[in-house]
Amino acid sequence: MSRPSLWAPKVLALIKGGNATAAIAQIKVAPTVKDLQELRKLLTGARLMQAHPNVDAATSDMIAALSSPRLHRSP
Repeated sequence: MSRPSLWAPKVLALIKGGNATAAIAQIKVAPTVKDLQELRKLLTGARLMQAHPNVDAATSDMIAALSSPRLHRSP
């Protein structure tokens, strides 16, 4: 049984604390698409998505990057 990830609430706390730059850095190394989707859900619920368009763009970009198939395989 796996535990729910605490990544999204921690990144949300960074954004609420006014440190959007650190949040974007964390978004760029996000563990999974599911975590990014959970963060977007939390941001929408807290009405912070419109206040931070750069965070919105970063989450959208990383969801697309993590969702797409890899262009190469490791040897």
